[in-house]
Amino acid sequence: MDIPTKPETKSAFKSPFLYSSIVLLGLLVYVAYILYSRHKSTVEFERREQEQQLEKRREDDKRAVEQLGGSELAVRALYVSPAIIHRGESAQLCYDVTNAKTVALDPPVGDVWPSHSRCLNLSPKSTTTYTLSITDAQGNKVTKSVELRVR
Repeated sequence: MDIPTKPETKSAFKSPFLYSSIVLLGLLVYVAYILYSRHKSTVEFERREQEQQLEKRREDDKRAVEQLGGSELAVRALYVSPAIIHRGESAQLCYDVTNAKTVALDPPVGDVWPSHSRCLNLSPKSTTTYTLSITDAQGNKVTKSVELRVR
């Protein structure tokens, strides 16, 4: 009769599973560190890029405001085209205003509002002088006139 023997127990340090698990865990920590550092770099890069774009936009807006008349209340353009028409023909009255809160045209020929490029169709029966009046938020007023001749 054979006597049952105890199976030999292996030491945990001799198990290849232990060492491969440790190596795998080390690799996971390394990969996680790389992903985190790249994410952090990307976030910082995007923040700097956004700040640069914001500064560029501020500069562009500042140039546009200066180009379009700065902070001064003004009628930059008021003209009729053509300046002389025959009865029954039509012309256009165009205007360009800066920093206006309200715009009024006398005699009225249509809706007017603050704009850098607005034109209205006209067809008067006789020579007419059109007066454009603009007012800013503080109540300052500027007026300019133009004449459309009708033959």
